[in-house]
Order: sequence, then C-alpha cells, then structure tokens
Amino acid sequence: MRYWSLIFALAAAFSVGAFAYAPFSPDWWLPNTVAEPGHVVSKAGREIDALFIIILWLTGGVFVATQAALVWAQFRYADRLDAEGKPARPARYFHGSQRLEVIWTIIPAGILVFLALYQMSTWADVKFRSAAPRTPVLAELTGRQFQWMVKYPGPDGKVGTADDLFTVNDLHLVKDETALIHLKSSDVIHSFFLPQMRIKQDAVPGMTIPVWFDCDRAGRYELACAELCGWGHYKMRGDVVVHETRAEFEAWQAAKLAEQGRSQVGEPEGETSEGDRQ
Repeated sequence: MRYWSLIFALAAAFSVGAFAYAPFSPDWWLPNTVAEPGHVVSKAGREIDALFIIILWLTGGVFVATQAALVWAQFRYADRLDAEGKPARPARYFHGSQRLEVIWTIIPAGILVFLALYQMSTWADVKFRSAAPRTPVLAELTGRQFQWMVKYPGPDGKVGTADDLFTVNDLHLVKDETALIHLKSSDVIHSFFLPQMRIKQDAVPGMTIPVWFDCDRAGRYELACAELCGWGHYKMRGDVVVHETRAEFEAWQAAKLAEQGRSQVGEPEGETSEGDRQ
C-alpha cells in the first residue's frame, strides 16, 4: 500500500515542475517585464500581476506543505498485515485535535485579511470613481449583441453631439496617456476585457460606468467580451490600437471623420441622364 504514496508524490512533483517550467514557456504571460511584447503593457497591469504573484507563492507554499503531509501520512501509516493476513493494527476512531482545527482556521483567515488589505490601494486606483482621471472622455463604448459600438467626440470635444465619430469593434488611444471611457450596454450584461492591460469591467444595461486604463507600448491589442452574452458571444471581439503619438491619433480621427462624412457624388447641375433625354 505504500506504493500509493509514491504515486501521490509523483503527481505533486509533476504539478510543482509544471509551475516551475511555466515562466520559461513562450506562452507564459505572468509575470512580465516592460520589454516583453504582447504581454502586460500598463502600469495597473503590472500592479495586478504583482498581486497574482503573491497569491501564487502563498497558495503554492500551502500546496507543497499539504501534499508533503499527505504523502508522509500515506507512507507512515500504510496498512500492514500479520502472518494470517489480518490487519496488524486495528482501526480506531478518535475525534481529532481541536487545537489543530483552530490553527488551520486562524492561519487561512489571517492570510485572507492580509490579501484584502494589501490589494486595497491597487483596487482603489483601478476601480474607485474618486480615482478617475480628470481627463476628457476618450470615447463612449456600448456593448450589444454581438459587437462593441464606439463613439468618439468630434471636433467640439463632446460625446453625444452631431459631429461624433462612430466605429465598430475599433478602439484607439494614445501611448502613455490615461484613457477614460464611458461603458454602457444596450441589451444584456457584457464584460469589457483588455487582457494585456489587465482591465475587466462588466457593462450593465441602464448604467454608465467610467473605466480608465493606460498603455505604455504602441501596437494592436485585443478587446474581448468576458461574459457569456448569447449565442454569438464568441464573435464579440474587437481591436485596440495604441498610437505612438497624439498627432498620429488625431490624424487617424480626422481621416475617419472625413470618411464618415463623405457622401455620394451627385450629378453635375445642368446635366441630365440618358433616360431623361429620351
């Protein structure tokens, strides 16, 4: 029966080995440095990753300790048989140790209190409305089945006026500038998710929710819906384009406004069609 303890030991060793190998895998995304392309690209993202790492070390240490205790108990107290094939040590019931129960209740509770207090500043910076940046709104973003509708302020700098710029699944911002958007939903609950920036916020019907984030590397990133919102949920993906400079962003915006305002070319005055002449 002691062989079972070896199987459990091998399973635990494989799990620890997989965690140890993961940072060296090309698909690994945590933790990150500024130089890693396609990974975390925002200040808030790096703070959130630091919280992930702390939780990973705590849970990993508990996992190793409990697995070691389990394997030791299996090996030490394996069933033994006497010469007649009967158990050499009869089983007996005992209630347990109240002291141990108190200890393994207090320790996890203390860890949870520590994590709750440690993450408060990061959570406040990302989620508390009092921490929202005092910057103009970049865009109003509305989720609907199954696309993201983006409304940018036009030349007047205000959202909700006649000169607004409209795009679908296409969010643009400027590198190293905090972007503030107003998040809405026109039908069901959606979830605005920027994986590389570690930003996730539900879009709730009837509510306008401010969301702010930054990006310190120009490029193209993914915008996803992280809430199962219907049969076409898998299609609800968009692009996030981070421009290197404000001038580059304004040039894109001007080009899109010109394209949006372009009308069909009418016939020159004084000319009639072939059908009219007949």
